[in-house]
Amino acid sequence: MSAATPQAEASSGAGMLASNSGIVQAYLTKTPSSATLAAEARDILPSGIVHDARHMQPYGIYVTRAEGSRKWDRDGNEYVDYAGGHGALLLGHGRPEVLAAIQEALPDGTHPGANHEREVRWAQIVRELVPCAERVRFTSSGTEATHMALRLARAHTGKNKIVRFKGHFHGWHDHMTSGYMSHFDGAPTAGVLPDLASQVILLPPGDEAAARAAFEADDDIAAAILEPTGGSFGLVPHAFEFLGFLRELTAKHGVALIFDEVITGFRVSPGGAQGYFGVTPDMSTHAKIIAGGLPGGAVAGRKEMLDDLDFYAAKESGREKIFHPGTFNANPVSAAAGTAALTIVRDSDACERASAFGAELRAGLNGVLEDEGVPWSVYGTFSSFHLFMNPRGRAITPSAFDPLEIDFAELKQRPPELVNKIRLGLLVNGVDIQGWPGGMASAANTADDLPVTVDAFRETIRMLRREGEL
Repeated sequence: MSAATPQAEASSGAGMLASNSGIVQAYLTKTPSSATLAAEARDILPSGIVHDARHMQPYGIYVTRAEGSRKWDRDGNEYVDYAGGHGALLLGHGRPEVLAAIQEALPDGTHPGANHEREVRWAQIVRELVPCAERVRFTSSGTEATHMALRLARAHTGKNKIVRFKGHFHGWHDHMTSGYMSHFDGAPTAGVLPDLASQVILLPPGDEAAARAAFEADDDIAAAILEPTGGSFGLVPHAFEFLGFLRELTAKHGVALIFDEVITGFRVSPGGAQGYFGVTPDMSTHAKIIAGGLPGGAVAGRKEMLDDLDFYAAKESGREKIFHPGTFNANPVSAAAGTAALTIVRDSDACERASAFGAELRAGLNGVLEDEGVPWSVYGTFSSFHLFMNPRGRAITPSAFDPLEIDFAELKQRPPELVNKIRLGLLVNGVDIQGWPGGMASAANTADDLPVTVDAFRETIRMLRREGEL
């Protein structure tokens, strides 16, 4: 009996994939080296991956290098990249100034286990850019940042409960697992304590009446946290006036308002969404762009709230200091990369360029849908794009679709098998997106990327039609 090929081994976990799919077969033919690595990975990594967003069937691509708006896999295939380091790479891959800062920092050591100048310079530029940032505390990730912000809010207010909005993503710690992809009733997900889940109040996104009622009914709310452009960078949008409403409501009830700017921070504008919309929260959480493509995050906010982390301020106020270690907080190499990236964001039109390309891209993809007679839509704001797959068969015009008229559950509803085929089809045609499905443009996108992406989307739509998916 002959040994199984790497492609066969890698696709053995495909399960739902039809073996006679032309899209799947084209992908297998194009990516044999990725198949080999995927087969090895499944032997040691759960599902063969280290991040749930990279789950694909039969497997995802394995990338060997990236530059600007493009990346290349182990078989030499080139892709226009809209995954963008999960949103961390507003400036694109391998920005020279950022690489130079990293190379300058490396010989000085990767971990002094002591204070260093680069963390001070990094904090100073964060404070310069972020309106609410009277003080800054660095973490190693966005999940850690949102976790810390909730603890600070509880300590400052003396209250317990957290208001969140369905469809908004704030990391994977226990407070944040329900209500993003599942458990919209607030029930605990696997491994989360019921008593902890009961302290989280989940509200419909952008619903002023529901928010007002929740705050009037419960005086034990410590904080409200939201993505300021809507869940998953506007996949589940709300009217932007909601931010001002929530600022007034939280102030009235003595509740800390937290903007999760892990994605929007330094992308919507150099000052993030709070800088763009002129609504200043009590605290904001950051990661991704803040560290220039390396690991890093931060909580920024009012001094009186972050004072609970301060040895001297906590003692003077008679409050218990919040304990916060973190081996890689403000790692010097991340600090160097982050300072370089934020300097470029501050001094250039990077945010505007990414947003302008995002608008062109959305228009081009909707043009394909209209030409091909597919009643879907590509929507979004700033540098984002999201594919609405119209699960209820609404009569829509792709370029005139208004996501604010659609319930969040319908916006998030998409057939996983079909999404998987869309991603495979785009990869076969030289484009990589994220799995919701959608992605983010960057300041590195060029005029050459637009026709490549539009043509890849058109051919993917036609491939789907040939397979009877449309």
